Amino acid sequence: MLSQVYHCGLQPFKQRLLPWVKCTAFSRSHHVQTSAIRHVRSWSNIPFITVPLSRAHGKSFAHRSELKHAKRIVVKLGSAVVTRGDECGLALGRLASIVEQVSVLQNQGREMMLVTSGAVAFGRQRLRHEILLSQSVRQALHSGQNQLKEMAIPVLEARACAAAGQSGLMALYEAMFTQYSICAAQILVTNLDFHDEQKRRNLNGTLHELLRMNIVPIINTNDAVVPPAEPNSDLQGVISVKDNDSLAARLAVEMKTDLLIVLSDVEGLFDSPPGSDDAKLIDIFYPGDQQSVTFGTKSRVGMGGMEAKVKAALWALQGGTSVVIANGTHPKVSGHVITDIVEGKKVGTFFSEVKPAGPTVEQQGEMARSGGRMLATLEPEQRAEIIHHLADLLTDQRDEILLANKKDMEEAEGRLAAPLLKRLSLSTSKLNSLAIGLRQIASSSQDSVGRVLRRTRIAKNLELEQVTVPIGVLLVIFESRPDCLPQVAALAIASGNGLLLKGGKEAAHSNRILHLLTQEALSIHGVKEAVQLVNTREEVEDLCRLDKMIDLIIPRGSSQLVRDIQKAAKGIPVMGHSEGICHMYVDSEASVDKVTRLVRDSKCEYPAACNALETLLIHRDLLRTPLFDQIIDMLRVEQVKIHAGPKFASYLTFSPSEVKSLRTEYGDLELCIEVVDNVQEAIDHIHKYGSSHTDVIVTENEKTAEFFLQHVDSACVFWNASTRFSDGYRFGLGAEVGISTSRIHARGPVGLEGLLTTKWLLRGQDHVVSDFSEHGSLKFLHENLPIPQRNTN
Repeated sequence: MLSQVYHCGLQPFKQRLLPWVKCTAFSRSHHVQTSAIRHVRSWSNIPFITVPLSRAHGKSFAHRSELKHAKRIVVKLGSAVVTRGDECGLALGRLASIVEQVSVLQNQGREMMLVTSGAVAFGRQRLRHEILLSQSVRQALHSGQNQLKEMAIPVLEARACAAAGQSGLMALYEAMFTQYSICAAQILVTNLDFHDEQKRRNLNGTLHELLRMNIVPIINTNDAVVPPAEPNSDLQGVISVKDNDSLAARLAVEMKTDLLIVLSDVEGLFDSPPGSDDAKLIDIFYPGDQQSVTFGTKSRVGMGGMEAKVKAALWALQGGTSVVIANGTHPKVSGHVITDIVEGKKVGTFFSEVKPAGPTVEQQGEMARSGGRMLATLEPEQRAEIIHHLADLLTDQRDEILLANKKDMEEAEGRLAAPLLKRLSLSTSKLNSLAIGLRQIASSSQDSVGRVLRRTRIAKNLELEQVTVPIGVLLVIFESRPDCLPQVAALAIASGNGLLLKGGKEAAHSNRILHLLTQEALSIHGVKEAVQLVNTREEVEDLCRLDKMIDLIIPRGSSQLVRDIQKAAKGIPVMGHSEGICHMYVDSEASVDKVTRLVRDSKCEYPAACNALETLLIHRDLLRTPLFDQIIDMLRVEQVKIHAGPKFASYLTFSPSEVKSLRTEYGDLELCIEVVDNVQEAIDHIHKYGSSHTDVIVTENEKTAEFFLQHVDSACVFWNASTRFSDGYRFGLGAEVGISTSRIHARGPVGLEGLLTTKWLLRGQDHVVSDFSEHGSLKFLHENLPIPQRNTN
């Protein structure tokens, strides 16, 4: 039945299809053959994606994040993408990955079209092979020898190469698309086809019919007959088809396409020729920006250069089609460049008609860098004054802050889970605590930047110093915690670091006013731009790629957020912890009075915190004792859901639900209880299932406690104290940027010291290394010198 329906609909289609189309599944002796229908899949097999794909055409997308809604997409493959580096033959691996990506998008219910180069290169390879074969036969006949002389290959005319290569190129595409049960159709056009109204209508109808039948059209200029392009031959308001760039733009507009992806051998559009020292990739290009761009030479192959691509892209943009120019040849990204673009990731140069009101995130990164360097040159007293002023503003502007936070809470009601709502909420007491913490930071910052850690006399009049300096630019990404903003800002100011802040949209109103107050405080010493709040639609993954602007990423949020950032960050270190699986071991010699207080505080005081108790380890001897009963009764009163570990469950006739995993961070009023035989087994359990965050022993035996403290390999290890003490403010650090379970640089609650690194200062008088050689006049002394004490009053 399906074949009959298609067959009936194909008859009028054949008449329009003859001038241009050859389906790759059709035989070479017929333009159309009904056997091609067998290659068309049933519509019901297409796995449609969940995002809506339909939209009214006429206006291009304003932001990259909207590209995932593109329904009809043209992908233009430049000659440099399709061909090998020697320009003879095709880049088969690259083409295979492109076909796979196009097929994935086609299977999502999108309408994909390819504008491809490569016929000339493929034909050149075939003709060279034929010429070499012919010459070798003639030489063998004339010389009678097997050894062939060096043979010269004549220059091959491009039209002849195109004629020889078109059928082979399409046969290759056919074989690749067939692997994904997708049919493709070839369409060859010339500029004249667009000037003839009847041919234009035929072409338009052909393309629509192919898309309706779920066939991928593969379009190319008919280079076998196309005349040379005439300079400045564009008609009024219409782009002339001179190359595949202009062809792709013309087709995109004619077909009311949502997105045009132009793949070349450069990452996108640069503000100066790629490869030059100051060249920077332009993330978003706006009409009218051409004057600020210097175009380099054209591609090693192909008709057009970047200037032609930009001209075509702007013409398509004006016609309502969004455009992205990106690199399709880079081996690390070519396998997913098309799908990344459609997903809205920051790849290549995106053409947009909507210019943002504020600076781009790249500009914000540069402002944070320069502002941070100015901040680092201030006197310690000046940095402390900024922080004190910010603390005053938090209390003075309390009503405005709480009003903004109320808007966030109202908008988040019903959308966020209870633990996240609690993190989002601000109160007078929270603001007062913040102000106190900021003043602690101001006091401790007096002797931070520029502190001398070591002095060494290398030789006479040659002295070396190691001093503390800021790390550079920090990117702090936080969820649902507006109180994090002033804390992190104060630590960055105290340590002289530039700061980029990316808060969750659920706290947008609160973050906005807190950032304005932070900049107001910075303004008293002219360093307002040192702290930047990213308000653009930048995805976290895109921010993690700014390795030339960001020196350290600090995530504050869920374990999933931290894992995503650690995965996305390429070349930028990430400070943080992905999980807070905190343990408490109740020893056989634990105090009855202390245990329930410590367990209640660790689990119930703030269960959503990363330092909340998640697993309670109980010595076997405590089972069926009054102490154990008191713990269980307290947990029931606090409405804590208990999950039994495997060993604990084996002791019980009617046990609670058995735990699914001993490596679980609940973040709620849930707790895993497990039984151990001794302190060593408790330590082994922590090392196997813990996250090296915070672990506690409750015991009155000092020897057992010290053994636990020395042998547990976690960032924070406590004796008879709540896990909730693992906090920068409670440690006296004033605040923290996070808790690190890393083993390099900083570990545990990271305060001011964790945001500093060092540099070496060497002061000499015409010293050269050759003076210290075996026959030199100087000897190394390497004497330790006293460290001068700085006045911190």
